[in-house]
Amino acid sequence: MRTVVTGGAGFIGSWLVDRLIKEGHEVIVVDNFSSGRVENLNKHLSNPRFKIIKADLKNLSDWSFMKNVEVVFHLAANPEVRVSSINPRVHFEENVLATFNVLEASRLYDVPYFVFTSSSTVYGEAKVMPTPEDYHPLEPISVYGASKLACENFIITYSKLYGIKGVIYRLANIIGGRSTHGVIWDFIHKLKKNPYCLEILGDGTQQKSYLHVSDCVEAMLYLFNKVKDLIKDYEVFNIGNDDWVRVIEIADIVVEEMGLKDVKYTFKPMTPDGRGWPGDVKLMLLDISKAKKYGWRPKLSSKKAIRRAAREILEYLSKGKQL
Repeated sequence: MRTVVTGGAGFIGSWLVDRLIKEGHEVIVVDNFSSGRVENLNKHLSNPRFKIIKADLKNLSDWSFMKNVEVVFHLAANPEVRVSSINPRVHFEENVLATFNVLEASRLYDVPYFVFTSSSTVYGEAKVMPTPEDYHPLEPISVYGASKLACENFIITYSKLYGIKGVIYRLANIIGGRSTHGVIWDFIHKLKKNPYCLEILGDGTQQKSYLHVSDCVEAMLYLFNKVKDLIKDYEVFNIGNDDWVRVIEIADIVVEEMGLKDVKYTFKPMTPDGRGWPGDVKLMLLDISKAKKYGWRPKLSSKKAIRRAAREILEYLSKGKQL
């Protein structure tokens, strides 16, 4: 296939590019490198089936690279959920506006498939656990979640109105090597500065599902290939794990992987009920039975994924990389 991966220099995007290239596809990466890194793609730079376009999707004028593209994997977004409580415009522009522009380009160039990485945050504080794809009402409690839900609705409308077949993936917390944000990265960063004390945002009882990025990319491509010829308008899949872990358990794993002992934990709840920040969903576990019916299931549990991710990030830092 001739594919476009927006945000392809980023965390999940670069893992997806690796897999697409390995499978023999042609890949065009579009990234503004605000959080993505060229080094994530270095091994593909000499590959004739690979191309990088440095561009900002919010104001890109030349979309001619979309000609003859078979599928757009739209991963470009600002991933920092906490940012939206301080500067909500960031998530409107980086997530909603950028997605609209990519959809418009897909329509104008007759791209048949549009694959989008949404988020578990669209469910808000779900009253059903595990939460299935048909759960309602969808009431996000962060601007990040609201932006992802707005993008989903644009994709659904473009699917019904213009015939672009959409695949929407609602992701749990995706972790692993090349990630430069999130709870594991934050804990390592803090413990590098002070190996005797770890500040934990929230009261430590927040409980969520975690999935290693290798499992995430496997799910994305496996499910797309399973349903692409069956889609009428669009499909929505939860991609996550069967289990969930508390933040304090993540801290324990990171401390152990760093070989530290007698680390004191201090807690910093930002809300009366112990959340890490306003808009933080305290409990999240996705129902992945729909994906399982198509034959996909995660290889690593949440705890094993956390342990592997911690090792990958520590290995990255051991090579002299900067936090």
